[in-house]
Amino acid sequence: WQPSKHVPDLNRFLPKGIAVVGVELRTLTDGMQEKANPPVSYVMNDACRAVQFIRLNAAKWNLDPDRIAVAGGSQGTLPALYVGCAGDKADPNAADAVARVSTKVVCVGAYRSQPTIDPKRMQEWVLGVKWGAPALGVSFEESLKRRDELLPLIKQWSPDALLHPGAAPIYFENEWGLTQPEGITEGNYTVHSPAWGLGFKKLADKAGVTCYNKFPDHPTEGYADIWDFLVKMLSASAKP
Repeated sequence: WQPSKHVPDLNRFLPKGIAVVGVELRTLTDGMQEKANPPVSYVMNDACRAVQFIRLNAAKWNLDPDRIAVAGGSQGTLPALYVGCAGDKADPNAADAVARVSTKVVCVGAYRSQPTIDPKRMQEWVLGVKWGAPALGVSFEESLKRRDELLPLIKQWSPDALLHPGAAPIYFENEWGLTQPEGITEGNYTVHSPAWGLGFKKLADKAGVTCYNKFPDHPTEGYADIWDFLVKMLSASAKP
């Protein structure tokens, strides 16, 4: 999990025998300062390694290594989605024991999500939004201008570009509807609009990936909210 106002209610998980692990990742600022190419790779790789580290130590912590989900709020959704969409990042030939472990997860929860770093797709989904810098190491305007040049990085690191039939089921939730609420700034609304999740779902449906979207007046069948989704998905995958 990345820090978020929408933190998990442990009472939704612990009584069901589900542990919650808090994860602090390096930031885009860290990636920029160390000239990572692109800076977002720090965030994404850290998320994968967190899953690997937890799975490697699962027996020690009395956890089930086959039942791991990832989720986040706002900036934390992008790395969670990357883990779920990118495919297994285990390297069986790595000298590092952690790197040899699978990154496969049961499902992904995304609260107030921005699920793409593709500047063109951002503005197709949320008109006028300017978000994502410095994920690709440049300003939003520069990334839009240089999109063709940056496309290989976008295809490598953006969750929407990585969707495939084996991707984990995904649940998007937002506390706002498709109309900007009174008292919420335009900048805040466009960055956290539920339209992001709806745009992502269209691609997920085409790829054969299960994807849900919940926001006011738009409930999801079978799941009350993001926490209910995570609990039910993890419980359903339990061994007899």
